Amino acid sequence: MNVVLYGATGKSGSRIMKELLSRGHKVTAAVRDTSKLNGTDGITVKQDDLSDVSKTADAIKGADAVVSAYAPPQDNTNALVCVTKVQVAAVKKAGVPRLLVVGGAGGLEIAPGVSLINSGHLPEPYLPIAKSHVNALEVLQHSDIDWTYFAPAGFFEPGERTGKFRLGTNELISNEKGESRISMEDYAIALVDELEKPAHRKQRFSIGY
Repeated sequence: MNVVLYGATGKSGSRIMKELLSRGHKVTAAVRDTSKLNGTDGITVKQDDLSDVSKTADAIKGADAVVSAYAPPQDNTNALVCVTKVQVAAVKKAGVPRLLVVGGAGGLEIAPGVSLINSGHLPEPYLPIAKSHVNALEVLQHSDIDWTYFAPAGFFEPGERTGKFRLGTNELISNEKGESRISMEDYAIALVDELEKPAHRKQRFSIGY
């Protein structure tokens, strides 16, 4: 499968790229600064800063899917919403069949009708990015492209690739101790699984141990 990946130099994106390559997919990494990936074996590198729909459409033209692990600047988390709008328009313009987005946990429910954001349990510094992710999801929900929004667990960090995890839909997945965790390596497995065998078209789904 021919996949264009945004955010390939980031924590989650680099692990998604590794998982894609390990399964034999053709990966094009679209990045702002190509020097960060030049010389990386097995991938094609294109420059794109997601500021122009036409340029992004050109970058992704011919792909079977676009995967976005884009992370906005900490001092401007709403850039995520703008970027999502560009990606939706570009996917439609280029005729790419599918967009998969690395989402956030803040909008997931910890109880019926109660999101993590609304629960009061999310630390203040995390609220801006959590709310931006919710707004980005709304952009996808109001679009007419084939999208999937994959929300991680509450603690989403580099770790082990175990291949053991649970999937949900709109709920925050926690273990018996009430901990919501997933490694980026296991998240990457589930994302590429979804890419290869779509089960959550035009919807959000979640993951955790």
